[in-house]
Amino acid sequence: MGLYVFHFPELGEGLHEGRIEKWLVKPGDEVKEDDALAEVENDKAMVELPSPVDGKVVDIKVPDGTTVVVGDLIITLEVAGEGNGDAAVLQDEKTSGVQQAGLESVAQHVAQASPSAPATESPAHTQHAAPVKADDAIRSVAHDVLATPGVRKFAREQHVDISQIHGTGAHGKVTKEDVATFVQGGDHVVVGEQVAAHEMQSSDGHNTQVPITTQVTSSTAVGGLVTIEERVALPGIRKIIAQAMAKSKYTAPHVTIMDEVDVTELVKLRQEIKSLAQEREIKITYLPFIVKALVATVRKYPELNASFEEETQELVLKRSYHIGIATDTDRGLMVPVIGDADRKNMWTIAKSIDDLASRARTGKLMPNEMKGSTISITNIGSAGGMFFTPIINYPEVAILGVGRITERPIMKNGEVVGGQMMALSLSFDHRIIDGALAQHAMNELKNLLANPQLFLLEV
Repeated sequence: MGLYVFHFPELGEGLHEGRIEKWLVKPGDEVKEDDALAEVENDKAMVELPSPVDGKVVDIKVPDGTTVVVGDLIITLEVAGEGNGDAAVLQDEKTSGVQQAGLESVAQHVAQASPSAPATESPAHTQHAAPVKADDAIRSVAHDVLATPGVRKFAREQHVDISQIHGTGAHGKVTKEDVATFVQGGDHVVVGEQVAAHEMQSSDGHNTQVPITTQVTSSTAVGGLVTIEERVALPGIRKIIAQAMAKSKYTAPHVTIMDEVDVTELVKLRQEIKSLAQEREIKITYLPFIVKALVATVRKYPELNASFEEETQELVLKRSYHIGIATDTDRGLMVPVIGDADRKNMWTIAKSIDDLASRARTGKLMPNEMKGSTISITNIGSAGGMFFTPIINYPEVAILGVGRITERPIMKNGEVVGGQMMALSLSFDHRIIDGALAQHAMNELKNLLANPQLFLLEV
């Protein structure tokens, strides 16, 4: 048997720390690879930390509520494999000189943590223990990505830097197939991939409640008036939202056009299919219809389904349709992504929206579920709003804002009739998209929403 020392990994690009909210295991528990070890909150989302190996929990090194940085020792696991029966340390080929210098102290910590290690065993003895196979070794590199030791060994054999590979496995883990594809010249990285989804718009009118921590309560006197002040520390997620909003607003010149559409027929259709949705245990809202209409629209006007690269001054037209759906949560605005929405029917999209929104509100979304959108939708109608000016998810070039549906008199064929009117707001990057093009796209979107039978062509 060997001892696997698990250091806190980098759970996503730029994520260097996290807070262990709750351990889901205890010493003595048996775990399988990819089983959730703990719930971790970071600047991106609440995520579950998967076990990198099969084994038994030996010792939990940090309690619930502890903030840790990448490389911190957090848990040890007993694993099957060759070794000296106590503990061993694998000096990964990626280990830097500084990391190697600290390897002795790591070995000493392992020796002290191992319940089977003799009390008289010296750190030096532990450090010079017989080498173990990579699959039974300890991950000791501070900036590791999620991957099993076997996959890391395969990557080293192929002379590949595993940190350059985008993982497609559970929790974003790099698999052997990912390494092989990379070696063959493939690229799993999404072109124009954004930072995590909550970096999207939050100044779109949502009155989001964000958990905050009181720092100081004080008072100031100005002009004879005393004001009681309470200073609070912004959560990391709100800081990142603020940075992203500022970058988008001050980089891309925003223009917003506003319009409304008679969706009386769409309202009737939704009402008619509610019973079918209930039979399938699906919550059917207007969003799946809007997603399909938006996909059809940007197919016709591809300039809206694009990103802009500053360095090369190129417009990158996306031939995939990944739609971001803004979701209001008590931690901030999260935007999970409906991938390949053009290939999904209405039922599948409805299921995905409900599942992703539910997990966003409970903090269970994985970072990779909030990346890669090509154009986004933000819905202020659910909060009772109508027209607004949503902020573009830079470097995307457009975002659709959806307002509430209101019933009011309208003129139709020369007569005043009751109509169900939906408010729409389309913000776009005026460097790339002219007003006329944006209005043509809006007209196409309105036509689809007003005539839902056209959706049959998109299913």
